Amino acid sequence: MLDKPALTPRTVRLHDRDNLVVAVEPIEVGASVHGVTARQRVPRGHKMAIAAIRQGEPVLKFGQIIGFASQQVLPGDWLHEHNVAMHEFSRDYRFAEDARPEAILPVEARATFEGYRRANGRVGTRNYLAILTSVNCSASVARFIAKEIERSGILADYPHVDGVIPLVHGTGCAMDTKGEGYDILKRTQWGYAANPNMAGVLMVGLGCEAFQIGRWKELYNLEESDTFRSMTIQDIGGTKKTVAAGVAAVRDMLPIANRATRETVPASELMLALQCGGSDGYSGITANPALGAAVDLLVHNGGTAILSETPEIYGAEHLLTRRAATPEIGEKLIGLIRWWEDYTARNKAEMNNNPSPGNKAGGLTTILEKSLGAAAKGGTTVLNGVYHYAEPVTAKGFVFMDTPGYDPASATGQVAGGANVLCFTTGRGSAYGCKPTPSIKLATNSEIYRRMLDDMDINCGDILDGVSIEEKSREIFEAILKMASGQRTKSEEMGYGDAEFVPWQVGATM
Repeated sequence: MLDKPALTPRTVRLHDRDNLVVAVEPIEVGASVHGVTARQRVPRGHKMAIAAIRQGEPVLKFGQIIGFASQQVLPGDWLHEHNVAMHEFSRDYRFAEDARPEAILPVEARATFEGYRRANGRVGTRNYLAILTSVNCSASVARFIAKEIERSGILADYPHVDGVIPLVHGTGCAMDTKGEGYDILKRTQWGYAANPNMAGVLMVGLGCEAFQIGRWKELYNLEESDTFRSMTIQDIGGTKKTVAAGVAAVRDMLPIANRATRETVPASELMLALQCGGSDGYSGITANPALGAAVDLLVHNGGTAILSETPEIYGAEHLLTRRAATPEIGEKLIGLIRWWEDYTARNKAEMNNNPSPGNKAGGLTTILEKSLGAAAKGGTTVLNGVYHYAEPVTAKGFVFMDTPGYDPASATGQVAGGANVLCFTTGRGSAYGCKPTPSIKLATNSEIYRRMLDDMDINCGDILDGVSIEEKSREIFEAILKMASGQRTKSEEMGYGDAEFVPWQVGATM
């Protein structure tokens, strides 16, 4: 409940089991909160103990363990890194225990948006031409081609084309061609080429790299066509000739891409990527649960939502396994958790290293606390599938994809999986865009919304002022439909998205 006693700072207690409250506004020494006198100043978004917590006892938020007292905590103490630590504890996964059939609306009753129906039946929300690169060595050429197209002004003749984007990366060679890293890059490149927001693709390589375009085309049964072309710098004869050939190929594709027109389609054609970055103490109270409620609306309308960032569900995974449609789906999720535990250990790190300095300044103390708030983005419906990074998402409803917590790499995997729209919650003010998929930015608090108005699409901070989660979820859902229909997001208006293609790099660079 939201406390609003006269002349006292506002706080939130999120569950009856909690032995703390979250400060909506700063709590000064001597202030009375929940009948407890503050012994220390508590910054906004941070936590204050409302009960004594002995050393080693759990600290509870959302009714869940977010850490353990590293020393005796008294009522009125500020709770943060200085007195809250994290260590292993058992979690009851209770696989598929809470799975329930979803009531999906019939097609005629579903919400609609205006999208681009592709020849294969999938629906895009944008209409881009992309220049993909097989290796870092061809990155500059891809940028040169896009820059020349932009400089020529020819795009003005094709109003239905959203742009030509060079999607470059820093890998593609000095890697094991049969390893995990190679497979991830292979899936990522194919996923972007096949994303319904793409009207056409030009693939540019050097020619001698580990990631061979010819092998990739053979694997996915790709042939040259009006909307897919490939070339290598070495075969064409150098940089200038390849830029000229690339510009000619894009010019050939533009009239074809421009023929695409929007049509009314059901919301079941939406695949929504869920992201949070620059999280703070409000993320799990405002924007994330509101986005989760919007996800429930999307699922009810037959759509798909992808929760990701495996390190940022660590400590909350037991809440997802209970919602798994089958025990096997839940066990697959736990298999990913175990992989990450081993992966971080091999690299001499630990899962609790995830909260960034900004997260901690915003009030988040441990990865457990961050994860419990982050998982709220996934709503409450059944978990229908678990996917590896950049795998094509084929299930409907709520699903999970294994990705890092690093937002650009995570979203890259989701877009490769097929996401045609994205929602991104932030409390510290992440600057981010995601061509070819529009990214809708949700501010967790009103202060960051006002301070970064040019970057934020929706303010969820007003939930702390009395706006209900349900009301905010409908605002978010309507915004998703509008943005999917062509309304530009704030990040699109500023031109974000070219630099955020970041395939996850796993394995040795040799």
